[in-house]
Amino acid sequence: MRILVVSDSHGDVFGLRCAIEAQPKASVLIHLGDGERDMDAVSGAAGNIKVIRVKGNADYSPDIPYNCVEIIEGKRIYCTHGQWEKVKYGDYELICAAKDAGADLVLFGHTHTPAKDYIDGIYLFNPGSIRDGNYGVIDITKAGIVCIHMKLMF
Repeated sequence: MRILVVSDSHGDVFGLRCAIEAQPKASVLIHLGDGERDMDAVSGAAGNIKVIRVKGNADYSPDIPYNCVEIIEGKRIYCTHGQWEKVKYGDYELICAAKDAGADLVLFGHTHTPAKDYIDGIYLFNPGSIRDGNYGVIDITKAGIVCIHMKLMF
């Protein structure tokens, strides 16, 4: 199963739409915050893809959660923007939150910088900012979890 992961669109509806169109095999789209209006604008482009959203520090809808845990293909995925876990100052609080959630994978944004790591049995993945052309895909297979950074080419 392929998961499209985006974050920090900050008004870049075009980039968001391009990432969706570039990944037609994605079954799930996860937006990690700072783009609630952008997601509303591209809702038709997502088609039948399952959409998961969390609230960023520049989002205001009371209907979007700050974080969530999703189980996809048997893997527990902790999704957050990252401001509450203070990701700009390190990954300690992020890892603690992921461990508390029993996560196999934690997805976060906020820094606008692509990052991936594997710490204490947990995959950490930040797709970077889609506004800068950065996004990611996660492939969950029988062999495990594969996190891939992608770049839009304009």
